[in-house]
Amino acid sequence: MSKIGLVITQEYKNRVAKKSFLVLTLLMPLLFVALIFTPIWLATLKDGEVKLVAVVDQTGKYESVFTDNDAYNFELIGEPIDSLRTSEKRSDYEAIVVISNDLATTPEAVTIYSEKQVNIELKNFIEQGLSSFVEKEKLFSHNIPNIQEIIDESQANVHVNTIKWSEDGSEEISSSEVAIAIGMVFTMLIYMFIFVYGAQVMSSVVQEKTNRIVEVLICSVKPFELMMGKIISIALVGLTQFGIWLLLTIGLVVVAGQFLGGSVNPETMVNVEQMSDAAAIQQASSELNFDNIMAMIMSVNPFELISYFIIYFIGGYLLYASIFAAIGSAVDNETDTQQFMLPVTIPIIFAIYAAIYGAQNPDGPLAFWCSMIPFTSPIVMMVRLPFGVPMWEKLLSVAILIASFIGTTWMSAKIYRTGILMYGKKPSWKEMWKWLKY
Repeated sequence: MSKIGLVITQEYKNRVAKKSFLVLTLLMPLLFVALIFTPIWLATLKDGEVKLVAVVDQTGKYESVFTDNDAYNFELIGEPIDSLRTSEKRSDYEAIVVISNDLATTPEAVTIYSEKQVNIELKNFIEQGLSSFVEKEKLFSHNIPNIQEIIDESQANVHVNTIKWSEDGSEEISSSEVAIAIGMVFTMLIYMFIFVYGAQVMSSVVQEKTNRIVEVLICSVKPFELMMGKIISIALVGLTQFGIWLLLTIGLVVVAGQFLGGSVNPETMVNVEQMSDAAAIQQASSELNFDNIMAMIMSVNPFELISYFIIYFIGGYLLYASIFAAIGSAVDNETDTQQFMLPVTIPIIFAIYAAIYGAQNPDGPLAFWCSMIPFTSPIVMMVRLPFGVPMWEKLLSVAILIASFIGTTWMSAKIYRTGILMYGKKPSWKEMWKWLKY
C-alpha cells in the first residue's frame, strides 16, 4: 500500500502543479456563471434605437393593432407593395407589413417584407396583436351583450405553489423546475468527470507505455499498484477541482444575484430562448426573488446531493477508469484506442439520454432500472435524487456499483498486467479475453 501511496502522491502533485489545471480550475466557474446570468442580463438591455415599420393595410381594418412602443414606431402608408419594392424609401423602414385580405377568413393574408432577417420580437408582436384583434372581432360578431366584460371576468391566472413536507411536518418551498435543473447540473458534472478523467487515465498509460517509462516503473512497483495509484490520483485531482469549482460557483452566483438586483424574472429568462411563447409566459409567470430561489435550492437537500455526488463520482469513475486503463495498456498509441472506445462510450451516451427523459418521470421504469445498472447509475441517479429516492434504492444502487467496479478493476488489472509490456501487436477483443485467463 505504501507503494500505491507514493504513486498517488507523485501523480497528484504533477497534475495539480500544471498551469493548465490552475487556469481551468479558476476559469470554469466564471464561464459557468457567465453562461447562466449573461443571457438574463443581456435580455434586460435595449439598444435604444426606435425602428420604423411601414404598414400597408389593404383592408383598412387593422390600424388600431399597430400602436407604437419603445422598440418600434408604425407608419401606415397607402403605397402598393410593388412600388415600394424598387423605391429608395424602402431603406427607411426596418420592415414592411402587408395585409392583403380579411384575416378572419384568410388568416395567412399577412406578410412581413424586410431587407434582412425579420426580428422574432417584431414578428411575435404583430402575430399576437392581429390574432387578438381577429378573436375579438369573431366574438363580437355573435352579438352577445357585454361580451367583453364576460371575457374579462372569465380570465384567470392560476399560479400553483409547491410545498415540500419534511419528516417532522415542517414546510419548505419547492420547485420541480429547480429540482430538474439541479439534477441535470450534477448529472452533467458526473458525465464530464467520468469521461474526461477516465480518458486522462488512458492517455497517461499510453504515454508511459510509448515512452517506455513503464518498463522502469514496474521494476519498483507491481502493475496493479501502478494502475490503482494512477486511477486514485486522478480521482483526487477531479475531487479537488470540483471542490474549488463548487466554492467559487456559489460565491459567484450570490454576487451575480445581488448584481442583478436580487431578483430573477422567469419571463425574461424564457423570452430569451422561446420568444414564441411570450404571451403565455407573460400571463403565467410571476416574480421570484433571490431568497425564494435559494430556498428552493435548499429544499432539495444540497448536502445529500453533494455526498451522493462524491459516492457516484468515485464509483462511476473507478468503474470506467479501470476499463480505460486496460484499454490504454493494450495499445501502443492513442490512435489504436478508437476501436475499443465505442463499446465504452455507448453506455455513457445512453445514460445521458436516460437522465434527460428520466427527469420528466423520475420514478418511471426507465429512470429506476438505469439508476440500478452500474454503467448508467452514476449519471441517472443524480437526476432522480432531487425528487427524493427511497433509501433502499439508493443503498442497492450503490452496492451494485461497488460490486461492479471491484469486478471491473480485477479484470482490468489482469489485462493491464499483460498488456503493459506488449509491443508491436495490435490486440483484439479475443486477444484481451485470453489475457484474462492468464
